[in-house]
Order: sequence, then C-alpha cells, then structure tokens
Amino acid sequence: MFRKFRILLLLLVLATVALGAWRASSRLTAWEHTVHVALYPIAADDSPATARYVAQLDADSFSEISEWLEGEVHRYGKTVLQPVAIRVAPPLAAIPPLPPAHPGVLDAMLWSLKLRWWAASHDDIAGPKPQVRLFVLYHDPERLAVLPHSTGLSKGQLGLIHAFASRPQQRQNAVVIAHELLHVFGASDKYDLSTGQPIYPQGYAEPERSPPLPQELAEIMGGRIPLAADRSDMPPGLAASVVGPQTAHEIGLTDR
Repeated sequence: MFRKFRILLLLLVLATVALGAWRASSRLTAWEHTVHVALYPIAADDSPATARYVAQLDADSFSEISEWLEGEVHRYGKTVLQPVAIRVAPPLAAIPPLPPAHPGVLDAMLWSLKLRWWAASHDDIAGPKPQVRLFVLYHDPERLAVLPHSTGLSKGQLGLIHAFASRPQQRQNAVVIAHELLHVFGASDKYDLSTGQPIYPQGYAEPERSPPLPQELAEIMGGRIPLAADRSDMPPGLAASVVGPQTAHEIGLTDR
C-alpha cells in the first residue's frame, strides 16, 4: 500500500511539474523574445588543468553558440533580434546528481526531480532570471578519453552536459552544448542510439544530395557528419552544423 501511495504521489508531482514545463516550453519556442540561458561551469575532477580551464571561462567562451543559433533562427524566417543570451556564472564547486547507469522509468523520474531540486539551490547568477540552466561538467582529456552521455531536459529547462577542459576542443564542446540546448527547446535525437550514426533523412544536413553520402555538414541533432553508411565524424564546430527541417519544426521555427 505504501508503495502505491508513493507512486501516486510521485505521479501527481510529475503532472504538476509537466504542466509548468509545458507552459515554459511554449514561451521558449515562440521565438518572440530573447531566451536567457545561464551556464554554470563545474570542474568534474580534481585536475589542476581542469580548474584553470574552468576559471577562465566567460561569456565570450560561448558566443559561438548564440551567434550560430541566431543565424539558424533567422534562416528560418524568425525576426527576434537576439534569440538566445548566454550568461556564465562563477564556477560551481558542487557536483549535480548524475543519472543512474541503467535507469528504469521510476528511477529516471526520481533522478529528474532530484536534478531539478539540486539546480534550484545552485542557480545563483547576476542579471535576469534565466529560463534555461545548463550545468557543464568539465573533464581533463588527459584523464578521460570518452565523455559520459550529456542530457537536455525540456521538462525542467535544464541541461547536464559533459565537456573537455581543453581549448583545442572548445569548438566541439560548443556543438555538444548546442545539441543539448536544443533538447531543452524540444528537439529529438536524430541518430541511431545503438550505433551513433545519423538517421537518414532527418539526421542528415542535406538529405537531397545525390548521392547522399558523403555529407559535408552535420544536422545538429544527428550529431555527426555522415561519411559512409557505417562511418561519421564529429563536426569540427558549429560552422559545420545546421538545424534540419524536422528539428526546426520541433523547436517552433516552422509550422510543419
């Protein structure tokens, strides 16, 4: 009986949260006013190199993301002058709750609520109240070769992102951050979760190319540049990435 009550209470909380999230998401994807995004850098390890990298991050470190998104929004005919404004908070010392390795549905729901609760108590930043909060965990590439999976939550307007504490990888970090930011706006992944390969046609930047492979650009939610049926490369930066038609529809840039 207690377990049933616990589940019912959780479902009621989630329903309330979902309603609020739907209203917030509708405002995000109207593309009528600037969306204020707060980015919170976090050193995910005790490497001195990571600490130095995180300490020097500022708004200019992420200007490529807002400039790229502005270009894509205008390419789809929206006229909002500055679609996204990214502000950078001082580095956080706390680590957010990480998702369980193999979550069930209930585990995923509980983690989402824990993350929102944690984020609400670690969101100090000067300026306007942010509509989107991105917590970026930086890792020393000398200690970690492959990053953990990043997550963008449209229900909650939160991102939990893993990136490399490395200047040479800053542009690829921007691709990952932009990908997760668009998840917050409602975009879906457009790659095969089992192989990591972009899905044709929605995960291709130029699906009409003949022949379709190799591609020259990445669809941002496809995540990679398709080169062959079983091979694709991470784009070197956002200049080699675009918002495809299906993603544009999902985030409110088009009606169809």
